[in-house]
Amino acid sequence: MVENVILVDEQDNEVGFMEKIEAHEKALLHRAFSVFVFNDNNELMLQQRAKSKYHSPLLWTNTCCSHQRKGESNISAGKRRLQEEMGFTCELEEVFSFIYKAPFDNGLTEHELDHVMIGKYNGEPVVNPEEVESYKWMKLEAVKNDIENNPDAYTAWFKIIFEKSYEKIANFNF
Repeated sequence: MVENVILVDEQDNEVGFMEKIEAHEKALLHRAFSVFVFNDNNELMLQQRAKSKYHSPLLWTNTCCSHQRKGESNISAGKRRLQEEMGFTCELEEVFSFIYKAPFDNGLTEHELDHVMIGKYNGEPVVNPEEVESYKWMKLEAVKNDIENNPDAYTAWFKIIFEKSYEKIANFNF
């Protein structure tokens, strides 16, 4: 199935649609989302991307992330992707959005207006092995320290989100 992304301007207005790989090859700004799921112990569920992913394979990142589909709200997209990747869903709240650009060694570039959502879940996921290699729960301070000590183990966007918004994520009240 061909997956399209929603091209946007810097104010998040739709300006068109394009096949996902082409948008990444041309480094065009498009809408995306990142979901951060916490448990009652204030631990963040991290996922390790599957070995078969076309970029950033086996790197650790937030609970899930992807692209909205035409006509899909940010929250609906986040819940859909949580189910597809991690095998569960939960209530989500959008906290903020930001624009970033991150080139990869394979010639592709993520240039996204990323909507960051936070949710709470206390169960264990049933991961989709085509998307996720592994998962773990970690305290935010431990994640922050590990990013500093092992930056190559994490995705580019996850490190950017952490740098730009650690306080917003750490102080979020459910």
